[in-house]
Amino acid sequence: MMSRKKEVAVLLVHERKMVSELYAKAFNQSSRFRVVAQVGKISEAVRVVQESTVDVALISSTLKDGADDGLNALPQIKAASPNVKLIVLLEESESRVAILAFRGGACGVISPEIDGFNCLCRCVEQVNAGQVWANSAQLHQVLQEFSRSAPVQVVSSRGEALLTRREGEVVHLVEDGLTNRQIAVKLGLSEHTVRNNLFRIYEKLGVSTRVELALYTMRNSRLTHGEEHTVRARGSRVLTPRKDLVTEIEELAIVRKSRSA
Repeated sequence: MMSRKKEVAVLLVHERKMVSELYAKAFNQSSRFRVVAQVGKISEAVRVVQESTVDVALISSTLKDGADDGLNALPQIKAASPNVKLIVLLEESESRVAILAFRGGACGVISPEIDGFNCLCRCVEQVNAGQVWANSAQLHQVLQEFSRSAPVQVVSSRGEALLTRREGEVVHLVEDGLTNRQIAVKLGLSEHTVRNNLFRIYEKLGVSTRVELALYTMRNSRLTHGEEHTVRARGSRVLTPRKDLVTEIEELAIVRKSRSA
């Protein structure tokens, strides 16, 4: 007999109670999810992840809590419970905010009002499975940011170098957008040796593609303060939403947009 798939324990951190309640009802209608709590303050979110088992925390980018905002909440929640995976809910599909979210330790960014609730559900499941969620435009911006940044040393949470000097050289050339063949020429190595170096780098960092390497480096270099993550890039797609609460959530988004127009 097949074992039942474990439900994903979700924490909602949102400043608008009505939106948070709609999401909670929609999530709880599915056997795949269980909403642990709905909070509107960072301190409450920290308390929940410390006292309860939370798999994924959904955090509004527009959250305001005194001088702090949703992006400032990321490292605080992560410090309180390192195993919690963070997803930032964007008002719009802003690549700049997405980069800040990833730097802060987020594993996914999504705009539910644009992408739809079904897409949000897929995002939660994929992030809970250890993958990263972002659309292609956001990933493109991440790669651009990665290529513009100065060479950095990838370190562990204790500040220890994770890569050898040669592996660091390979990473820096990957940052510059060079292919394996170009890296081989640059370093005077064979392509086979470069591939072996990349394999060891991927294995050490828990990544499997250049995009994942970019995200990891952004979070775990000496220029950032993030925890180590195994990531898998995943582009989001808009799926056909179901009715009931999903429609209600999307209609609320339409009303909010018409009022702000």
